[in-house]
Amino acid sequence: MSENDYDAFAEAYDADNETNAWNAYYERPAILSLVGNVAGFRVLDAGCGGGAHAAALVDRGAILTGIDSSAGLLEIAQRRLEGRGQFLLADLNEPLPFDDGAFDLIVASLVMHYLPDWSPPLSEFNRLLAHSGRLVISTHHPFMGHQLGGSDNYFETYSFSETWQRGGESMTMRFWHRPLHAMFDALNLAGFHIDILREPQPDPRARTRFPEAYQSLTTKPRFLFFSAVKA
Repeated sequence: MSENDYDAFAEAYDADNETNAWNAYYERPAILSLVGNVAGFRVLDAGCGGGAHAAALVDRGAILTGIDSSAGLLEIAQRRLEGRGQFLLADLNEPLPFDDGAFDLIVASLVMHYLPDWSPPLSEFNRLLAHSGRLVISTHHPFMGHQLGGSDNYFETYSFSETWQRGGESMTMRFWHRPLHAMFDALNLAGFHIDILREPQPDPRARTRFPEAYQSLTTKPRFLFFSAVKA
């Protein structure tokens, strides 16, 4: 299996994503809270995975388009949404097949840390957003990423790998650590104004369901959340 091969364990990954502490009780509620009211908004879910965020956005009244590089996860998203959104196979490292100003909001949930260079996708996001459109991102917190990466130099942008166990399969996942200032610089250079930076706490319900994870999430940052407006 190749690195980051979500197709190889799409069903197992999506099932875990539905209920685990990190996604269901931490990242997903935090990013949906940051997104806010989306009724009538044209929304691009960039890196939509199995469609958990997409379903929540559609339930809130969004006109939803989802893209992902995994055909297996897109199939799950299409089943989940039952025709309530459009889903396309796409690579965030490449130009995206949409017109200028096609969206009012872009959500990029836990996808940017897979990319070696933020400049191409952020430039595309800026192009695709209407005037004063908004980009909402969740990504590895650099504090956590640097701990996992094990490099001596926090200020470098560097890749590292981690082994995941899902559905009886071992998968090698490759990520990119970048320091906080590099994230700010990339967003600013792409024409965005950062209006919110958030380091959230988990959903309180995780305290009893996942006590160890809850203790970790309330004392050590794991993900970082940005809201940025097209300047």
